[in-house]
Amino acid sequence: MTNFQNKANFIWQVADDILFGAFMHNEFRDVVLPFLVLRRLDCIYEDAKPNVLKMHTDFKDKLPDIEPVLLKATGGLGFYNTSPYDLKKLSQDSKNIELNFNNYINGYSVNVREILENFQLDKVIAKLVKNGLLYQLIDKFTELDLHIDKVSNLEMGYIYEELLRKFNEFIGETAGHHFTPREVIRLMCKLLFAEHAYDLQGEGVIRTIYDPACGTGGMLTVAKDYIRQEINANVELRMFGQELNEQTYAVAKSDFLISGENPENIRDESSFSKDKFKAHRFKYMLSNPPFGVSWKKEQAFIEKEANDPHGRFHAGTPRTSDGAMLFLQHMMSKMETSGSRIAIIFNGSPLFTGDAGGGESNIRKWIIENDMLEAVVALPKDMFYNTGIATYIWVVTNRKLQRRKGKVQLINAVDVATSMRKSLGNKRNFISDEQTKVISEIYTAFVEDERCKIFDNEAFGYTKVTVERPLVEKDKVKTDKEGKPKPDSKLRDTEKIPLKDDIDTYFQREVLPHVPDARMDRSKDKIGYEINFTKYFYKFTPLRLLADIKADILALEEQTEGLLKEILD
Repeated sequence: MTNFQNKANFIWQVADDILFGAFMHNEFRDVVLPFLVLRRLDCIYEDAKPNVLKMHTDFKDKLPDIEPVLLKATGGLGFYNTSPYDLKKLSQDSKNIELNFNNYINGYSVNVREILENFQLDKVIAKLVKNGLLYQLIDKFTELDLHIDKVSNLEMGYIYEELLRKFNEFIGETAGHHFTPREVIRLMCKLLFAEHAYDLQGEGVIRTIYDPACGTGGMLTVAKDYIRQEINANVELRMFGQELNEQTYAVAKSDFLISGENPENIRDESSFSKDKFKAHRFKYMLSNPPFGVSWKKEQAFIEKEANDPHGRFHAGTPRTSDGAMLFLQHMMSKMETSGSRIAIIFNGSPLFTGDAGGGESNIRKWIIENDMLEAVVALPKDMFYNTGIATYIWVVTNRKLQRRKGKVQLINAVDVATSMRKSLGNKRNFISDEQTKVISEIYTAFVEDERCKIFDNEAFGYTKVTVERPLVEKDKVKTDKEGKPKPDSKLRDTEKIPLKDDIDTYFQREVLPHVPDARMDRSKDKIGYEINFTKYFYKFTPLRLLADIKADILALEEQTEGLLKEILD
């Protein structure tokens, strides 16, 4: 942890010392991220560089397509640079810095140049040159050693995300834009694989992992490391991700390139209106999509697909101010028929927001009635860098184990956390390895206790019944042409009657004793689903006795008087 924090702090200080004035704090990200990628590429490419330059000199005039030769000369890196320059050499010639820098960038292979285009590097360089800062910035970045032997891909991910956290504080990003702590991703993996590790065992096993809102790719990387370290080092994992933000997309793609993954499996634009994996199905899916973020700009496209019985969003659409549940439907559309597993992070809204018959409720209804919601885990607060709100992991699958069929497991892990010695933004708590094990064991035990509740699917469903009372004028009930009592719209009410209850029996037991003139209008019945997590784990705390409260007040008064006396004396 210290290594990544020190490097992130160094980079931030460099940016603050050199850029501030010419650039606002909210523009630092535009400059720092591409240079961080370039320095990482330099450090990894350093050993292969002499061989590539020799091959380029020997064969550039002899072969019509020299790229395969140069890629082979890298020893399997997947990219190359034919320029004699790197950041260190550039820092040795301040007078020709712009010309040499352009030579350096143009020497990269096409795949790297495409990544750099997403950073809009030309605009950044023009502004640096205009303010005489390009040389200073390059010189300071050469002090960073980001070689793979010194900084692992995991640590590199931490550096990216710590810097992005700092940048977002100045940009004013909403709570929906945040990064997932690695221990939370590991917990998600535990829940996905705890009872299904057998599916990853053996030789020649190939499995796919997908994240439709992949950010810098951290969730995919941690999932890969988890599987290879904890389950099977020999499994072949093919990872896929899509990301809307150009800069984080470029970071994810460069990270795949550097780590030997296929960078073409990271794709840009919106997963909703520009699904780049339409024909794909995936075995495992993990995501922490933005919540509380509007989907209005894609509303026409999404609603059109929602009207298609075979569309991804046919179950329902949430309110336009929060598209989180659209990501889950999108992921579920990519389940393999042989069985897929999904772990996704939500805030509390998808559990209960929306009335019966509304979009959110209909989505919950579709998921639960199709027996695809396996578990929901309530996480501790203050787990994320940019938000302290309550969060939950949903585990969704189209192939439940026999003992889980027809049931949903709820795990209350809000107190299973350790306080951090030093906060990182809003992140004040973390889940230790031992605590991850505790939560995983609760999940696999599948036994009710104070932290675990298990319900039949229909326990979350209810019928919303309209209750009418007669319109009374001058002490007389008004009737319609058929002689039936007219309803008084001002007295109209509704009852949420659990699906397990007989509606007539419930009405006679719970309603009529209080309003004997009430009747039900069953033509307006609507089925709804909600998961009232707080209610299921509510613990009654008896009120304190007045005598105890009075005693505490008197004791506090005596203590205060004593302190005042000491001060005055």
